[in-house]
Amino acid sequence: MMEKKVKLKTVNPHICCTLCKGYLVEATTITECLHTFCKSCIVGYLKKEKNCPKCDILIHQSHPLNYISHDRTMQDIVYKLVPNLQEKEKKRRQEFASKHGLSEEVKEEPPCQSNEKEKEDEGADKDYHRNDEQVNLCLECKGNLKHLKKKYLRISSQATICHLKKFLALKVFNDISKYGDVEILCNDELLGKSHTLKFVAVTRWRVKDVPLTLHYRKKTIDL
Repeated sequence: MMEKKVKLKTVNPHICCTLCKGYLVEATTITECLHTFCKSCIVGYLKKEKNCPKCDILIHQSHPLNYISHDRTMQDIVYKLVPNLQEKEKKRRQEFASKHGLSEEVKEEPPCQSNEKEKEDEGADKDYHRNDEQVNLCLECKGNLKHLKKKYLRISSQATICHLKKFLALKVFNDISKYGDVEILCNDELLGKSHTLKFVAVTRWRVKDVPLTLHYRKKTIDL
């Protein structure tokens, strides 16, 4: 079978950020409309705006930053398509760190920790996200772990897979620190810990009027 070569410029519209016009770096997707931007671009934009810069859909009235998620799949695609982009970005980070007297590499705070820190800093919200959009959830055991007595939950769509892993660790192992030993899947696809339930429901489930069904099992591979 003959391979058809495609010029990079033909796919550029799909792998470039419409805010900075450059290739996507730390690709971050808005869960409401699935448009993707550089993380620094969209975070900076949403500190002042509440709508998607591409389609103008309202993301959230008060907390639009809680409705974005790191898109590792898209970032992997960009790095594979654009020669040397990953190496150049790493070098740029190292130069930035050296210039500002930081560690050799700029280490990102894990997404789930960052989200938790932001929520702690907000302080003003005392409703524990009860006023957020809610997700009906079913947690099924896949393997030889302990089954939940109550497998149906109704929680905030802003909750992440990391939050669910901690919940399961507490229920299954009676030790929240063992959340790294739990994996969560949707339709047999392993889910990243930074994904929000809203993102999972929109991109992986897509079944209306039926609880989002996720399976959990003991960790088998490293993410």
